[in-house]
Amino acid sequence: MGRTREVTARGTWRRAPGREGALVARSAIHAESQVLETPVEWELHEHALHELVWVRGGALTARVGERLFTVPAGYGLWLPAGVRHGGRLTAGVELSSAFFAPDRSVTAFPEAVEVAMSPVLDSLLTHLARPDLEPAARSRAEGVVFDVLEPAGEQLAITVPDDPRIAPVVRAIIDDPADDRGLEEWAAVVGASERTVTRVFRDTTGLAFARWRLTVRAHRAMSLLSEGWEVQDVSDALGYAQTSTFIAAFRRVTGRTPGSFRTRS
Repeated sequence: MGRTREVTARGTWRRAPGREGALVARSAIHAESQVLETPVEWELHEHALHELVWVRGGALTARVGERLFTVPAGYGLWLPAGVRHGGRLTAGVELSSAFFAPDRSVTAFPEAVEVAMSPVLDSLLTHLARPDLEPAARSRAEGVVFDVLEPAGEQLAITVPDDPRIAPVVRAIIDDPADDRGLEEWAAVVGASERTVTRVFRDTTGLAFARWRLTVRAHRAMSLLSEGWEVQDVSDALGYAQTSTFIAAFRRVTGRTPGSFRTRS
């Protein structure tokens, strides 16, 4: 990630913007971490290196083009070199990042993807963060990282279209996923027919409006559950009349119950 706002950090976070090239001058991968004691937001930026970012004790929300990623514990986000991105993180979360030299990356992905942070991959990158690691040991560990680095089986990114015909609807629901206004009301907001709003949502997101909003709610739920919220409190915050309805909706999108997701996070 790049420039931050409202950050108080401790640990081994030493990177400054514009220093990416020096980070991997003698190796293919440079890993580091920090603990954020206040909420933080990264402005849109890009790197000359590939970046893998992951968290412990919370969830990272990142915007990459028209896609919005919610990355909980157990997952990472791969950001290719040159791809503009921004993000948000809640307080008290440990943020880790690894930079990969493009010319020495045996494994790399052409677009932003969620990565499964297996215990092996997590441990290897933690090992590579050691400043006293001998070159031969570093080279061996980097080779294994490239062997185990792979996209997660399921990608849960939300498409956030900027089509002006539905932009007010998109912004309102992203800001407040509990907003339960129906298509008729939203069509009146943007001065279009329900049919037009329905068609534009499907054309720009690949989803029907109701399914897209359900996915937005699931992403917000992942963030809140990762922060330690109780399942019922998340259900109430997202406007569900019954917790059982929320549980079913969350499982429909993520394949897991909110309770099992919260335990893992």
